[in-house]
Amino acid sequence: MIAILSNQAPEEQLQEVIRVIENEGLSVHLSRGADRTVVGLVGTAEPRLAEHLRQMKGVEDVVKITKSYKLASRDFHPEDTVIQIGDVKIGGGELVVMGGPCAVESPEQIDEIARLVKAAGGQVLRGGAFKPRTGPYSFQGVGVEGLIMMAEAGKKHGLLTITEVMTPEYVDICAEYADILQIGTRNMQNFDLLRKLGTCGRPVLLKRGFSATYDELLNAAEYILAGGNPDVMLCERGIRTFEPYTRNTLDLAAIPALQSLSHLPVISDPSHGTGRRELVEPMAKASVAAGADGLIIEMHTDPDNSMTGDGVQSLFPDQFAGLMRDLEQLSPIVGKSFSTKKAEAESFKNWAIV
Repeated sequence: MIAILSNQAPEEQLQEVIRVIENEGLSVHLSRGADRTVVGLVGTAEPRLAEHLRQMKGVEDVVKITKSYKLASRDFHPEDTVIQIGDVKIGGGELVVMGGPCAVESPEQIDEIARLVKAAGGQVLRGGAFKPRTGPYSFQGVGVEGLIMMAEAGKKHGLLTITEVMTPEYVDICAEYADILQIGTRNMQNFDLLRKLGTCGRPVLLKRGFSATYDELLNAAEYILAGGNPDVMLCERGIRTFEPYTRNTLDLAAIPALQSLSHLPVISDPSHGTGRRELVEPMAKASVAAGADGLIIEMHTDPDNSMTGDGVQSLFPDQFAGLMRDLEQLSPIVGKSFSTKKAEAESFKNWAIV
């Protein structure tokens, strides 16, 4: 349930509404827009409370939220959420690009890739230290050492870092070294993990399960928000369909659909969404045209020999740099802000496009 007040209402009227709500044992979530203030009621409210609030001074309306997710709902929070990490903004008209390998392999590998991501204009270094794999004999990541390697590379080259966390036990150590924690598709409904992330103190990138509906994704986000962490990003990374040509089917409609349902930033993953290197660039551009707040893209200096075997969906450095330059031209057309360092990007000319 939400109570809507005009911004013309005096502060004492707002505080009286908050007092009445809290006296009922409920929590309050405030969202101040240009014209109205939305007071969200967190908890189970008695039906009589709605009528009481409706009669109070300054209250324009009281609306029951029928969606199973409340805090993630745009009804509850009409204004877009903007996540500020250092000097990087995620949401609110900025386009953020997260680039890097599927997995951290060595200090030299992640340092060189961090340099290339920064030179191309990226803001966030991605890399997995713990890898959830379909088969038990596949490379599982280098663990905590990988976190340290990536943190050092990110700091050296002035990049934020994002890495995947797989279990509640590893949340604290991942939060110690990474700026953003990623939840993979297989863990979208790992509710113990989601609850832990609600108290981790780090922004979270929540990937959509490969068979999940929009409602299921938003309810998963609700677990993190309800735990007290407001900094959640939703990620469309492709869903499982009957088409075998691509690894997954990137659901571009999810981007504007989720933005209409929720205030949370929406990130697109065209690497996992297609599984094919030649499709990553066009689907990245299509994602930005559809309104994505950011992209998370796999890039590797030697993708054909990557330890995870996901090289077929990883861009070469020159392809990544070329995409970044194209995004710089595309972004203003769709109302986004993004820029690259073209002079530095010239260093990519020695990489052969294949």
